Amino acid sequence: MRNPETPAVRDWTLSRTYPSDSGTVAWERFGEPDAPPVVLLHGTPFSSFVWRDIAAALAHDHRVYVWDMPGYGQSEKTPDKDLSLPALGRIFAELLQHWSLSSPAVIAHDTGGGVALDAHVTHGARYDRLALVDAVALSPWGSPFFRAIDGHTEVFAGLPGTLHEALMREYLNLASGPGLHPATLDGLLAPWLGTDGQAAFYRQLAHRGADEPYTDRIKDGYPTITIPVRLFWGTEDTWIPVERARELTELIDGSRLRMLPGAGHLSPVDNPAALTAGLVEFLR
Repeated sequence: MRNPETPAVRDWTLSRTYPSDSGTVAWERFGEPDAPPVVLLHGTPFSSFVWRDIAAALAHDHRVYVWDMPGYGQSEKTPDKDLSLPALGRIFAELLQHWSLSSPAVIAHDTGGGVALDAHVTHGARYDRLALVDAVALSPWGSPFFRAIDGHTEVFAGLPGTLHEALMREYLNLASGPGLHPATLDGLLAPWLGTDGQAAFYRQLAHRGADEPYTDRIKDGYPTITIPVRLFWGTEDTWIPVERARELTELIDGSRLRMLPGAGHLSPVDNPAALTAGLVEFLR
């Protein structure tokens, strides 16, 4: 009998590592080793923690890979590392080779969508199919807070820790349609606390501020995508409105859009039941 509900799933500990050029990447695998592979990508300013419930559900029938991008979650957070979308796309393509995955299903949220698209159209990473969830793919993108502090991250990096934590709690909660459960909010917030976590948060945000022109460049490759693509979007997403999803659907031939009722930008957390049902259908 398969038992994906390992201690790592319950406690969300990523026990394996990969030494990338942008820092050591933490990753984990759930499910049976001979099951069909699925890879989950998180976005900004989140971590693989957003996939906690969905990873456990998919692991009943799939071999599920999760990872924290360098500078995020449980991965290495050190200065002077390249955390740009081009670097992350290249690292993801390297990870697929490291995992010996020639054509997995890929599910990507937020900037994870940009990373997955870049790895596919720029680096030639092969997927069986691709699901994009409230994905960063077309400009303009980003929350109002992201745009407000763009170019001023060094100022916010100097905030007292208590003010930074209060700001982060409000910022993360705004990504949710119904609002986050306190335990979920704590899990998403934890990597960004403390001196190192606070510095890492504003460091990665500065990189994201420079990435928008890159999505403008790689979108020319979207019409060349021939694998099955499904888009999932929260009806209450205020960070990346559904207009971006409809535009992206037009660019990727044969793609389809499925709305997730009541979900904000954090669809994997806000409505995991509807998203899991849609993903299971798509993976079949």
